[in-house]
Amino acid sequence: MTSTATRPRGARARAAIAAKTLRTDRWWFQPLITVIGLGAWVSYATVRVFMHKWYWVGDFHYLTPFYSPCVTDRCVEGSAHVGTYLPSWWIIPDAAFTLPFLLLFRLTCYYYRKAYYRSFWLSPPACAVPDGHQSYGGETRFPLLGQNLHRYFFYAAAIISIINTYDAVYAFHSPKGFGFGLGNLILIGNVVMLWAYTISCHSCRHIIGGRLKHFSKHPVRYKAWTFISWLNVRHMQLAWITLGTLALTDFYVMALAAGWFPDLRFIN
Repeated sequence: MTSTATRPRGARARAAIAAKTLRTDRWWFQPLITVIGLGAWVSYATVRVFMHKWYWVGDFHYLTPFYSPCVTDRCVEGSAHVGTYLPSWWIIPDAAFTLPFLLLFRLTCYYYRKAYYRSFWLSPPACAVPDGHQSYGGETRFPLLGQNLHRYFFYAAAIISIINTYDAVYAFHSPKGFGFGLGNLILIGNVVMLWAYTISCHSCRHIIGGRLKHFSKHPVRYKAWTFISWLNVRHMQLAWITLGTLALTDFYVMALAAGWFPDLRFIN
């Protein structure tokens, strides 16, 4: 074993064993599942964003979150609620005003950073397992320096959640007036989960109560901070749940728009 006196200055102390780790459990399983899960979702979302079709059900005003708000001049009639400002070049997403900010919000999310650092970058893949890189600089260099902008992307995500809420409420208006179907339940469920994930963000928790020195003088903010703290503990679960609800909502709207099956209607 190398003694402290003979170890090169600056070298990391490590047990004199040949194996990279003595862990005998399946430490690689969780990073593998994360790669499969995130990889599958990103692949599905990328295909759907650039399909440029099957995103609007005019009969019931269903609009998938992947295309909200629709702002290109290819948007089908009724789906563009705020106007069309961009040309219909295939590389431009129809929701070009919102998708980049949602992507940045998720990429810089504290949980997702942990998830893809450990799974895709192996930095490190698990506790007591060596880092997959020779050196470690943290988030002090470009492009990881941009992770510190997460708090600002939170504001954009909150605005986008408001837009998604509008879409869900607007979908209750059918051609015959008020309408209600399975699609409405899916849209509302997705919005509730998106709000839960968004406000459970660490940045939101800090905005609500991070700078308060005396909670007793701010009882309303304390109650809000307590609730958000309760959600914050579940931020990881909500991150995955919202990926599921987003995919489910988009697939359901796509299936209806493509005519694969009809919507289950309860009223009108």
